[in-house]
Amino acid sequence: MTFLDHDDAVVSCDVTSGVMVVVIANPPVNALSHAVRLELIDSFARVQSEPGVHAVVILCQGRTFSAGADIREFTAAPKSPHLPQVVDAIEACAVPVIAAIHGTALGGGLELALGAHYRIAERTAKMGLPEVNLGLLPGAGGTQRLPRLIGVEAAAQVMTGGDPVLAKDAKELGLIDLIVEPGRLKQAAISFAQDLIVTGTSVRPTREMTCEVLEKTRWEVLKSSVATRAKGSTAPLACLDALDAAMHGSFEAGLAQERALFGQLKSSDQHRALRYAFLAEREVGKVPMITGVAPRGLDQIGVIGGGTMGVGIAASALMAGLGVRLIEVSEDAAHRAEVAVARVLDGAVKRWKLSPQQLDEILEHRFGSDVEYAGLADADLVIEAAFESMDVKREIFSQLDAICKPGAILASNTSYLDINEIARTTNRPSDVLGLHFFSPAHVMRLLEVVVGDTTSADAVATGFALAKRMKKIAVRAGVCDGFIGNRILSHYQKAINGAVLHGASPYDVDQALKRFGLAMGPFAVSDLAGLDIGWANRKRLAPARDPAETYAAFADVLCEMGRFGRKTGRGFYIYEEGAKSGCPDPEVEEIVAQERARKGRTARDMSAQEIVDRYMAAMANEAARVIEEGIALRPLDVDVTLLNGYGFPRWRGGPMHFADTVGLSKILNDIKRFQEEDAHLWQPAQLLERLVATGEGFESLNSI
Repeated sequence: MTFLDHDDAVVSCDVTSGVMVVVIANPPVNALSHAVRLELIDSFARVQSEPGVHAVVILCQGRTFSAGADIREFTAAPKSPHLPQVVDAIEACAVPVIAAIHGTALGGGLELALGAHYRIAERTAKMGLPEVNLGLLPGAGGTQRLPRLIGVEAAAQVMTGGDPVLAKDAKELGLIDLIVEPGRLKQAAISFAQDLIVTGTSVRPTREMTCEVLEKTRWEVLKSSVATRAKGSTAPLACLDALDAAMHGSFEAGLAQERALFGQLKSSDQHRALRYAFLAEREVGKVPMITGVAPRGLDQIGVIGGGTMGVGIAASALMAGLGVRLIEVSEDAAHRAEVAVARVLDGAVKRWKLSPQQLDEILEHRFGSDVEYAGLADADLVIEAAFESMDVKREIFSQLDAICKPGAILASNTSYLDINEIARTTNRPSDVLGLHFFSPAHVMRLLEVVVGDTTSADAVATGFALAKRMKKIAVRAGVCDGFIGNRILSHYQKAINGAVLHGASPYDVDQALKRFGLAMGPFAVSDLAGLDIGWANRKRLAPARDPAETYAAFADVLCEMGRFGRKTGRGFYIYEEGAKSGCPDPEVEEIVAQERARKGRTARDMSAQEIVDRYMAAMANEAARVIEEGIALRPLDVDVTLLNGYGFPRWRGGPMHFADTVGLSKILNDIKRFQEEDAHLWQPAQLLERLVATGEGFESLNSI
């Protein structure tokens, strides 16, 4: 017996041997659209009227269970039936309902499964409630059902962290009842259902389970831990409020509290910012230059350089299924690089990103090293990750031009240098582009695809295809010193250095910006990266420095003293052996005071708000220039870059979105106010002035 078999149905039902199999087919991720919700309600209404149905199995077609809400409905008024009604209808079913999960069950998809009485999953499945990543909490009963199944502390971790849970962990927690091997899910689910029928096992509504109540001290510790990790994000704390309601009230009262909290979050600035960031990351790959352009084939790549960056790039490519040949200057260096890559991959096995069998296959068949460039003759793409010197890069690209096959793409991982100048070293400038990875390259999601004056469209398309294969977010960038991210970084670094010269300590700056939402303050980040890196770049740029610039030299003084940050034990902070973080150093404040005296500056008190205002004004102003010059195509390209590569707080949406939120007139007024102290640094971008004059925001420039 088959129901809902009309041509445009997204839910089908088939009854065999007393088991109704309900199948959702809404590609690509079985989003719970209005049509899906409507047909699910209809399907479970039919269960009640079919005497031959003694159990129900919910399955999804394609590569995954449901990944949650339909993003096309994000900005539209919700239509009935709403997801909570669907989940309630499933839970109220008079016969046992089994959710059979493969791929991912995320957000509303997992809440749908929580409405079932039993859950089974393929061994490779993942489950999670990532709503906090959109500034929300689960709004279809997830905050009330999950703690009843797995306990309050485990539920808090799942909801406030937003990360998915592997099937094996879900089984241990009590979230699922059975793990099956891939490919056997439907058969296993029907067998599970028939066993329930034979044994007369009844329904098991989660709402009827008792929720544990944490002892007060444990609850306070949990709240403190979540607040620390949230770093200003409100959604994780709202999840705890919903869990508190689950512990101390009825299921119905908890649902009411969940809905109230969901409504508050949905109307908040944080949700708007996080929704914007989510959608921006889907728009950033839509680049006119490569629309309809097919990428070149990618199978084998080369990586030149076995340092931290080269190792990370190689590991990321290997985990993406590519073959990699890594080139170093000596046999010893090549061996060290091989060991380092293997160590990264072994870490991926421990985190269940790779299986031991996959690791063996990679090391035996897809990865090797060499000391001769001849080993790159068959590479489809070569990524140079050598020392940041134009002379070094010219030499490398000259050799690659002679050795690599026609059509091979030659890419530089340079952070600052001119891709056009590098391309001119070769006889194939159309094949040359920048692929600026961020360290550690096997972890960081951002990849700037730097397009030179002569770079071909299919080479650019291949860069974006590589990013997708590596599960990275690619942003198209034009050629200038530092491209998008590092150019803006250089400008706001000058602004916060100026704040220090006018009276703030480096530690004041770090604390103010951490309270703003950064995971680390900029001076602590410099220590982590190594102060010598920035020092080398400043020395490179010194001959072109404008004499009118107020140059802050205190970081150079630290470098001259051999203080390069964490790796030397001292930088802006002092790092005791084994300590997780550094301690402020009074000697740094003396060095700063001496520089103020040399420049004739009198220190004044500076509020945390002024520090943030300087940081944001400098960032938004330079970003406006970057957009005006075409280095970034749109404001959203800047936002995606700063969110994924530079630690800008995601719940603020990115610097351009945040500037729109506070008002571009405020940003411009701040620039004019700071101009009174440093007219050279604080020059308003023409684009910013034009947008203020017309009453528009950066958002108006996001359509191309």
